[in-house]
Amino acid sequence: MRPLLDYIDEDSLADVRSIHPDEPGIAFDRQRRVIEICWTGDVGRSFRQLLAEALDALNSYCEDAAPVDITYYHEDGRDEFDVIFVGPSPESIDRVRRQRMMEDLQHVLSRDFDDAEINQVLNLVNQMFDRRWEKGRRQSEPVSAETPTVPLRRRHLH
Repeated sequence: MRPLLDYIDEDSLADVRSIHPDEPGIAFDRQRRVIEICWTGDVGRSFRQLLAEALDALNSYCEDAAPVDITYYHEDGRDEFDVIFVGPSPESIDRVRRQRMMEDLQHVLSRDFDDAEINQVLNLVNQMFDRRWEKGRRQSEPVSAETPTVPLRRRHLH
């Protein structure tokens, strides 16, 4: 997490404080071996890449893959959402990314479609993940989702 700590000018995770006093910041629970993040602060356009690098460094310490949900609160009232996945292997990250996509799609589609129609879409998306994974394996490069960079304006991240 050193790149993140350097960016927000803190020496350790224990020093990280959110601008909202009811948020704990970043804490490592040794007993559960979990990093809990609930932090809001002013960030610039390079923050997304820096956060991705910091979280990527955690991959070798992960026992399971997990999503890290990020929300950028813009000064004009807009919210921008992002997800960065961490995990012990590209396969585990792909599995969690796929599961997350399926859950999101099922939730959105269930408003207007029945189970049979939803399953058609889920099967198609599953095939797309399979093709992408096979293509990535043939090229010997991990498959990653590209996420747009954050605009220049400052915003809050939580």
